[in-house]
Amino acid sequence: MTTAISFIILLGVLIFVHELGHFTVGKLLGIKVLRFSLGFGPILWKFTLGETEYALSAFPLGGYVKFHGGDLTGEVDEEPERAFPARPVWERLLTVFAGPLMNFVLAVVILAGLSYIGTQYRVATVGELNEGLPAIESGIQAGDLVVAVDGKTVDSWDEMAKEISSSEGHEVSIDVVRGSERFSYKMVPEFVSDGPESKKRPVIGIKWSGEMAPAGDGVPLWRAPIEGVKQTAQYTVMTVDVVYKLITGQGKREEVGGPIAIAGLAGDAMRAGLMAFSFLMAILSINLGVINLVPIPILDGGLLLFFLIEWVRGKPVGEKAREIAQQVGFVIIAMLMIFLMYNDIARVIG
Repeated sequence: MTTAISFIILLGVLIFVHELGHFTVGKLLGIKVLRFSLGFGPILWKFTLGETEYALSAFPLGGYVKFHGGDLTGEVDEEPERAFPARPVWERLLTVFAGPLMNFVLAVVILAGLSYIGTQYRVATVGELNEGLPAIESGIQAGDLVVAVDGKTVDSWDEMAKEISSSEGHEVSIDVVRGSERFSYKMVPEFVSDGPESKKRPVIGIKWSGEMAPAGDGVPLWRAPIEGVKQTAQYTVMTVDVVYKLITGQGKREEVGGPIAIAGLAGDAMRAGLMAFSFLMAILSINLGVINLVPIPILDGGLLLFFLIEWVRGKPVGEKAREIAQQVGFVIIAMLMIFLMYNDIARVIG
């Protein structure tokens, strides 16, 4: 139950903030907004305020803002000057870009808040274990707290990972605490790579649980926004790198997760505490912002590409070209969703 509730809260906030960006900028520019919906599918609850209908729909894996006249085309009889397609191209660009931008803003706010509260470190608690790798075969279990590697005390996940990496593939001794008992396991790390062009590194096959803990005093209030922007920029670069490697075939596709994997992370993070859950929300908000800017038709990035072409050419992209591009985009997204669900199911039953 914790996992389901955490997933709904996480997804709901991320989608609400994203759509709020489109909605707010559209309203400020005078574009008529017909509906603001959190979720897709049948409408469960709605109310009308002014000229806009606000709705909660059945399926929480998304949301949308319905503008007068649609996104790209559409001739309207009523208030044609307030229809989205009739607005200057710069207004449409700003309105579409505002969605991903708000995801980055949310990340800045969360990371700034965490920086002000106090620096965090990743607790060396084991989450998932990879089948066929040394850790699970030696007897380590999910929930174990790693406290030492080869007799050297480790106080964080990063310290543990560093010690395992420095083993260079030689046998290591991993000490864990489980409940009130301490256990020691010996194993030989296996060398794996993150992709065809990546250097192999020694691993034992454990994943971080998502648990975080305070590491020290927070930064001054005046510095918190700076830290928020700095960390958001760092995680954005990391996310872009991951997306690029996946697109170019350099990444490990089996490690990419869909809704089921995200739900699991949300549940783990919520159980680890509000700070861990907030950190996960910031990271996923950055992911959502980056992915939405990928220039695939039906995503925000695809619309931005159409509008940029229109700005350069001085006229909209042809209707036929738009239709073909959107069909291709739909196929790409559908294949991606199937791939993610396959990965999720394979991870659950594997």
